[in-house]
Amino acid sequence: MSVFRRLLAAGVGAAAARYALREIRSAPAGPALERTNFRGRTVTLAAGPALAIGASGAAAAGAASVPAGAATLVAGLGAGAVGLYDDVVGARPEQQAAKGFTGHLAALQQGRVTAGLVKIAGVGAAGLAAAVLLSADAGVAGHRRRQRQSALGRGVDVLLGAGVVAGTANLVNLLDLRPGRALKSGLLLGAPLTGGRHGGIAAGAVGASTGLLPADLGEDVMLGDSGANSLGAVLGVALAARTGPLGRAALLTALVGLTAASEKVSFTSVIASTPGLRELDALGRRAD
Repeated sequence: MSVFRRLLAAGVGAAAARYALREIRSAPAGPALERTNFRGRTVTLAAGPALAIGASGAAAAGAASVPAGAATLVAGLGAGAVGLYDDVVGARPEQQAAKGFTGHLAALQQGRVTAGLVKIAGVGAAGLAAAVLLSADAGVAGHRRRQRQSALGRGVDVLLGAGVVAGTANLVNLLDLRPGRALKSGLLLGAPLTGGRHGGIAAGAVGASTGLLPADLGEDVMLGDSGANSLGAVLGVALAARTGPLGRAALLTALVGLTAASEKVSFTSVIASTPGLRELDALGRRAD
């Protein structure tokens, strides 16, 4: 993919995300998306669906093939939709008790289906559908590889790809605890992925993230689960599209390890106590 096409995908992502944010904020349902952030400021969750639309659309437009573009749309919009459901329904008082993956499973054992569990299942389904679409990528090299793979091998490859997409979506969401943190993480992860055949996918996500970063840092908006999950899912597709079974297995192992660590350790505490990360995290943010 040419540099011009990647830059175009990034520009489209930034413009689309900012336009979607304005439209969603001014829609009749806009006031229902207002929330209070960690510092007591009123912000809007409209940035979540705006990022999902901008990143998914631009990344799909920048994809190298129709199957890869379809995978990007399914992952980004699917994760964004179930994330928005959790943002809205999960804010209800009866939903607040269940926290983390173990909390949602405990609620299920008691016969309650939480909004968070719906989100987890939805992100997983979106990741699986995206991985199936990626397996249909019509690239010549991919076709030759599939010819050599057994049905079992292809199935394992798809499951690993689904895990990478869903795991990346979850990881970015886990980082969305302070203004700008999830978008900065997306930029750091996405920028190195803008090269190569599938670079346009990451370029679209990077552009959309850049377009919304000033408003996020200024505590005017909040990504919520919708934006963070969608950004992570799109970047997960970019990762899965450029790796084979071994690469996907390594990525999934790292993602599972980080997710497990998040149940025991506060990422915010780790960042605050680590020189370099602490300054990067605070860069551009309002002073406490």
